Amino acid sequence: MKLPNLFTYNYKDELNMNMQISQLLSIRTIELFAGVGGFRLGLEKASLKNKFYRVVWSNQWEPSTKTQHASDIYCARFGYGNHSNEDISTVDVADIPEHDLLVGGFPCQDYSVASTLKNSHGIIGKKGVLWWEIYRILEQKKEKAPKYLMLENVDRLLKSPASQRGRDFAIILSSLNSLGYGVEWRVINASDYGMPQRRRRIFIMAYKKGTKLHLNLKEKMPQEILNKEGIFAKTFPIKTVYKEDIVSLELADDLVDITNNFNKNSPKKNSFYETGYMIDGVCYTATCKAEHQGDFSALGDFLQDEKDVPKEFYITEEELEKWKYHKGSKSIERVNKTTGHKYLYSEGSMGFPDCLKKPSRTIITGEGGASASRFKHVVCVDGRYRRLTPVELERLNMFPDNHTIGVSDSKRAFLMGNALVVGVVERLGNKLLEELE
Repeated sequence: MKLPNLFTYNYKDELNMNMQISQLLSIRTIELFAGVGGFRLGLEKASLKNKFYRVVWSNQWEPSTKTQHASDIYCARFGYGNHSNEDISTVDVADIPEHDLLVGGFPCQDYSVASTLKNSHGIIGKKGVLWWEIYRILEQKKEKAPKYLMLENVDRLLKSPASQRGRDFAIILSSLNSLGYGVEWRVINASDYGMPQRRRRIFIMAYKKGTKLHLNLKEKMPQEILNKEGIFAKTFPIKTVYKEDIVSLELADDLVDITNNFNKNSPKKNSFYETGYMIDGVCYTATCKAEHQGDFSALGDFLQDEKDVPKEFYITEEELEKWKYHKGSKSIERVNKTTGHKYLYSEGSMGFPDCLKKPSRTIITGEGGASASRFKHVVCVDGRYRRLTPVELERLNMFPDNHTIGVSDSKRAFLMGNALVVGVVERLGNKLLEELE
C-alpha cells in the first residue's frame, strides 16, 4: 500500500529555508531506532529564539518483518533524504554525518560484555545488541562524536537483569564514562507532568567533556544537581531530595568485571533509583516524586467524535462478556509443563471500562485487533463500549492525527505501543536549547 506522503519538495521553499538556517544555530541531530519519528516530532516542536534542531540523518530497521512499516511511515512524513532503512550494524560510521546530538529509543536487551579487545579500549558486546551500535558510533567518531545524547528506554533498565540488579545500566554508564561523557537520568511518568498517558520510561541525557553541561555535573553538589541544577530538575521538577537520601557508588572501568561481578553480593538490592547522574565514574542516585503545578490530562479529552469512529471498534453485547471476563479477577489452575506441578494462577480485577477522567493507561504493542484482552483499552461513551481508534492512540502519545495512516489499524496500534510520548522529548529539547552555550 502506498503511504500518504505529507512531505512535498519545493525548490523555492528549500532555498528560503537554507537562507533562514544560515542566520540560526541548528543543532545537527541523528535519530537512531527512529520508529515513526517520535524523537524528531518532539525536537522539531522545540525551538528557542535563534536555536533549533535539524535532523541530518536517521535510521530505522525492523529485522523481523519483510515490510518496513515504521520506516515507510517515517519517510512518508519526513521525506526520504538522509534516511537509512538498513541494519545499523552494517552501516559504516564514516557514512553517518557529523552531528551535535544523537537521539534514540534503543531496545532493552542483555548488555553484557563478552570480552575486552586486547591492547585497545574497544569492547565486544553480544551480537545484535543495539546499545553497542551507539557505542560504536561514539567511539569511531572520536573527537567528532556528538556533544550530547538523548536516549529513552523502559524503566526496568535500572533493575536488569533480575540476577544482578542494575548491572546493565552500570555497563551503559561505565562505557559512556570511558568515552568522556557525564550522564543524567530520570524515570518519567508522562502523566505526572500533565500529559495524557501513564507511561513510565527512563530518559538519559549525556554531555561530552568540555561542554558547559558536563562541567555543571562536575562542579555542583549532588543535592544541587538532583533538585535544581540538572537538566531533569529544571524540566521536570520533583519534591526535594535530601542529602541523606542520596546513594553514591563508584563504577569499575572494566566492563567485563561489571558483567561478571556487579551487585553479586546483594543481587536483589537496587543500585540505581529513579533519578541520578554520573560524572567521572561516580554515580549519585535517589528515589523521587514528581512535583507538577499545572493541569492534568484526562483520557476523555482525547477521544474522537463518536460520528468519526468506525463501527468495527464497537463491542457487541455478546463480545462484551468476554471483555468483562478478561478484565475481571480470576484464579486458574495451571500445570508446569516441565515438572508437572499444579499451581493456582491468580490476577486481580482491572478498572472496566477505562476511566475517562484520568490519564490513559500505558499503550501496549498488542493494543490492536478486535479480540477481547485484559490489557487493551475499552471506553464507554453514550452507553456504548468500544476500543480506542488509531487516531486516539496517536493523540495519547501526542502525535499528530493520522501520523501512522497507510498501514492496518492493528499495525498502527503496534507502532504506537512502541512509541514514546512526544511531549517529554519536546520539553527536554527546549531545556537543552536553553542550556547550550
